Amino acid sequence: MSIKFSPRHFPMLLAGSALCGAMLASPAYAETPTPLDDAGAGLGEITVTAQKRETNLQKTPISISVLNAADLENRHVISLESLADGSIPTLRIAPMFSRSSALTVGMRGIGTLGDANQPSRDQGVGVYIDGVFMGRAQGLGSALYDVERIEVLKGPQGTLFGRNTEGGAISIITKKPSGEFGLRASVGASSFEGREASAHLDLPSIGNVSIKLDGLITRRGGTVDNPLAGEHDFNAYNKKGLHAGVLWEPTSNFNALYSFDISRDQTTPYYVQLLTKTTGPLLQMQPGRARVANIGVPQPWAVGKTHGHLLTLDWTVAPQIELKSISSFRKLSQTQNDNGAANMGVFIPGYSNNSKFSRFSLADVWQKQYSQEVQVIGTLPQVNFVVGGFYYHEDVNDNAWTPYTNQWNADGTSYTILPDPTAASPFPDRASHAETDSIGVFGQATWTPAMLNDIAHLTAGGRFTHDKKTGSLDKVNGVSVDYPLDASWDRFDPMVNLAVDLTQDMHVYGKWSTGYKAGGANSRSLTYRHFGPESVSTFEIGAKTEFFDRHARFNIAAYTSSYKDMQIDFIAPVLNSTRTTIETTNAQGNGRIKGIEADLTVTPLEGLTLTGSYAYTDVHLPPAPNPFQADKLVQVYTVYTPKHAASGAIDYEVPLPNATLHFHLDGNYSASQYSMASDPTKTGSSFIVNGRISLGDIRMPHGGPSMELALWSRNLFNEEYTFVKANGGSSLGYYGIFNDPRTVGVSATVKF
Repeated sequence: MSIKFSPRHFPMLLAGSALCGAMLASPAYAETPTPLDDAGAGLGEITVTAQKRETNLQKTPISISVLNAADLENRHVISLESLADGSIPTLRIAPMFSRSSALTVGMRGIGTLGDANQPSRDQGVGVYIDGVFMGRAQGLGSALYDVERIEVLKGPQGTLFGRNTEGGAISIITKKPSGEFGLRASVGASSFEGREASAHLDLPSIGNVSIKLDGLITRRGGTVDNPLAGEHDFNAYNKKGLHAGVLWEPTSNFNALYSFDISRDQTTPYYVQLLTKTTGPLLQMQPGRARVANIGVPQPWAVGKTHGHLLTLDWTVAPQIELKSISSFRKLSQTQNDNGAANMGVFIPGYSNNSKFSRFSLADVWQKQYSQEVQVIGTLPQVNFVVGGFYYHEDVNDNAWTPYTNQWNADGTSYTILPDPTAASPFPDRASHAETDSIGVFGQATWTPAMLNDIAHLTAGGRFTHDKKTGSLDKVNGVSVDYPLDASWDRFDPMVNLAVDLTQDMHVYGKWSTGYKAGGANSRSLTYRHFGPESVSTFEIGAKTEFFDRHARFNIAAYTSSYKDMQIDFIAPVLNSTRTTIETTNAQGNGRIKGIEADLTVTPLEGLTLTGSYAYTDVHLPPAPNPFQADKLVQVYTVYTPKHAASGAIDYEVPLPNATLHFHLDGNYSASQYSMASDPTKTGSSFIVNGRISLGDIRMPHGGPSMELALWSRNLFNEEYTFVKANGGSSLGYYGIFNDPRTVGVSATVKF
């Protein structure tokens, strides 16, 4: 007799495991949960570095969400793209259309409204790893190393974080060398032929030098089958990475941390489906998430390679003064091989006699960047301050070509694969390059007047930024051209914040801050049309509270933003061609964004933690001039910004003899949203549930390593929704891209 296990059995297995856990947690195995007034030590303090120094989350007067290492493990987060399920409601992450080789990141209704896959275009939310700004959307989907926490700073961060942080900033902090021996190694397997392995080694310090090494491999087969034999399926990935850190601490007041990372990220595109119309014998409507594509196509990996060096120097000159230097060099290359829209026939709808089809979107991006930041951090009796300077340089080159790979027979009942991809223009169809130089000088100070018994804190700061971009569009339709870019902008971003400690556990604040995103030129334009910068000004009020003897924490913020000169992309497909032409313009007038963010954490019983978060975001954008309609003003939409979004989680930990049982369940809701800036079509709403059960701290005999065994699932109930949905007109109907199906996995971890 054989027993077969499939993902659809996982909800029953999770329920059965929960029942077993409840039995193990009965008085025969564990203590009875205590009431609220005796529920352990309460909520621990959360440390953040949003103000360039370590502070308590509750006493930091800005809206922040934090995911620690345990949160990431419970949700099985392998990269930033894993947070697309809405774990932090106000943070919206998505692939760039069907390509996870580049990510779109948005926050509070601000992000990239169009194509970010070009050299002189920037995002509206900054991503930082250990204090280093990541300049491109490419590379953001690489696997995360040993992360200590992810801080999500909401609202403009133009003063301390600078350029391209209008919507906010994501600060990823990795674990540093500890100087003590430790080894954590994991292996796992999951649905769709998923495999993963990781190792994190901390070496004992030698003299005053500590070393930490991290390595990981994670892969998954496609979730939609490609009918062409020998080709990769759709929505697959294979991520590998190595990281090394060396910490030198020659004295108690000085340390130097050098780190190196290298990664290789292979992906295939999501599958784009016809949702409402059949356009040919083999081009069938697929209204639900497809398991097999209509058309088989050549589909190689898209390959991303990154590596980087980081040197951080930290010197406490005096008890009140700290000097910090962050020096970085990074390099990336990314190929784009996207044949996921073969069944759409976007440019030649349906089929025709012996016509070529299946638009194969090929592109290459090469980037290198270096940055230097210097900070002076001061702590005086009534004043804390930070002043500093920042320099950033970036070189980016790109090219693109969109040939056909398939050819119909006479009546559309079969097709062949072309011996070589063909297009009207030779490779590359377009090419461009751009350089960016950015210089910033910033300062911020907080005054706590003694005359008010140290309960009021007035913070003021500002940042001056000079951005310069040069470059040119070098090829259009395969023909060499020279359309130059030579532009610069100066910007000052102020910030004022007044915070008051009403009690030891209740803090309120009011804040005004601004941010901006530099202008540039669109490399998909036929003439390298320039666009100007955009900016945002935000008023925010908030309260951070703890109660029930610190067994409950409730934080809330409300804001209103004026969004000016938004950069809007307009797409003009050229019929009977594979080329997409895009022009970027600045919307006229001010947009208005208002919202509410709330976070609640409660520990009602010892070992039980309940969390919930909610975000309300209301966006009104002014019309923008459409260059393909003689600059006629047309309505535009903010993408990936649901009006209502929420998440919640249950964590329950039960101590057992020689082990610990841990249950985790989280649910993430998103209302419908726009996915195209110029299309009023909305996606469906979604509710994604993730779960994990682990038996950890299993102590081996004779003082050996401890072990953890875990069973996890992402999208536990196999929720199905389109995160991209658009109207393709009368010839195509609606088309879309579906979310990942349910994934089930097991893992084993040993710790020395």
